[in-house]
Amino acid sequence: MDTTPTPPDQPLSFEAALARLEQIVHHLEADELDLEASLMAYEEGLKLARYCMEQLRTAELRIRQLSLDSEPNADDEDDRSP
Repeated sequence: MDTTPTPPDQPLSFEAALARLEQIVHHLEADELDLEASLMAYEEGLKLARYCMEQLRTAELRIRQLSLDSEPNADDEDDRSP
Protein backbone atom coordinates (compact mmCIF):
# COMPACT_ATOMS: atom_id res chain seq x y z
CA MET A 1 0.00 0.00 0.00
CA ASP A 2 1.27 3.46 -0.91
CA THR A 3 0.86 5.94 1.92
CA THR A 4 3.44 8.36 0.53
CA PRO A 5 1.93 11.81 0.04
CA THR A 6 2.09 13.31 -3.42
CA PRO A 7 4.71 16.06 -3.66
CA PRO A 8 2.99 19.47 -3.54
CA ASP A 9 4.89 20.75 -6.58
CA GLN A 10 3.50 17.96 -8.75
CA PRO A 11 0.09 19.09 -10.05
CA LEU A 12 -2.57 16.41 -10.28
CA SER A 13 -5.46 16.23 -12.66
CA PHE A 14 -8.88 16.29 -11.03
CA GLU A 15 -9.33 12.62 -11.88
CA ALA A 16 -5.97 11.62 -10.37
CA ALA A 17 -6.64 13.62 -7.21
CA LEU A 18 -10.09 12.06 -6.84
CA ALA A 19 -8.69 8.56 -7.37
CA ARG A 20 -6.02 9.18 -4.72
CA LEU A 21 -8.65 10.54 -2.34
CA GLU A 22 -10.79 7.42 -2.86
CA GLN A 23 -7.73 5.26 -2.17
CA ILE A 24 -7.05 7.13 1.08
CA VAL A 25 -10.68 6.78 2.19
CA HIS A 26 -10.55 3.05 1.49
CA HIS A 27 -7.40 2.62 3.58
CA LEU A 28 -8.82 4.66 6.45
CA GLU A 29 -12.13 2.81 6.42
CA ALA A 30 -10.36 -0.56 6.27
CA ASP A 31 -8.37 0.38 9.39
CA GLU A 32 -5.17 -0.65 7.62
CA LEU A 33 -2.97 2.14 8.97
CA ASP A 34 -1.38 2.85 12.32
CA LEU A 35 -2.22 6.10 14.07
CA GLU A 36 0.59 8.20 12.57
CA ALA A 37 -0.03 6.92 9.04
CA SER A 38 -3.77 7.51 9.52
CA LEU A 39 -3.15 11.11 10.53
CA MET A 40 -0.87 11.68 7.54
CA ALA A 41 -3.40 10.08 5.19
CA TYR A 42 -6.22 12.16 6.68
CA GLU A 43 -4.20 15.34 6.20
CA GLU A 44 -3.43 14.42 2.60
CA GLY A 45 -7.10 13.59 2.06
CA LEU A 46 -8.17 17.01 3.31
CA LYS A 47 -5.76 18.70 0.93
CA LEU A 48 -6.98 16.58 -1.96
CA ALA A 49 -10.62 17.24 -1.10
CA ARG A 50 -9.97 21.00 -1.05
CA TYR A 51 -8.13 20.77 -4.35
CA CYS A 52 -10.99 18.81 -5.94
CA MET A 53 -13.58 21.28 -4.64
CA GLU A 54 -11.59 24.19 -6.05
CA GLN A 55 -11.31 22.44 -9.41
CA LEU A 56 -15.08 21.88 -9.42
CA ARG A 57 -15.75 25.52 -8.51
CA THR A 58 -13.47 26.67 -11.32
CA ALA A 59 -15.19 24.38 -13.81
CA GLU A 60 -18.62 25.59 -12.67
CA LEU A 61 -17.59 29.22 -13.12
CA ARG A 62 -16.27 28.47 -16.61
CA ILE A 63 -19.53 26.74 -17.54
CA ARG A 64 -21.57 29.68 -16.23
CA GLN A 65 -19.41 32.13 -18.16
CA LEU A 66 -19.70 30.09 -21.34
CA SER A 67 -23.46 29.90 -20.89
CA LEU A 68 -23.70 33.65 -20.41
CA ASP A 69 -21.48 34.25 -23.44
CA SER A 70 -23.67 32.04 -25.63
CA GLU A 71 -27.00 33.55 -24.58
CA PRO A 72 -28.38 36.17 -26.96
CA ASN A 73 -28.26 39.62 -25.46
CA ALA A 74 -31.60 41.42 -25.20
CA ASP A 75 -30.01 44.50 -26.79
CA ASP A 76 -28.85 42.40 -29.76
CA GLU A 77 -32.40 41.15 -30.32
CA ASP A 78 -33.72 44.73 -30.41
CA ASP A 79 -31.15 45.62 -33.09
CA ARG A 80 -32.34 42.76 -35.31
CA SER A 81 -36.04 43.63 -35.25
CA PRO A 82 -37.36 45.67 -38.24
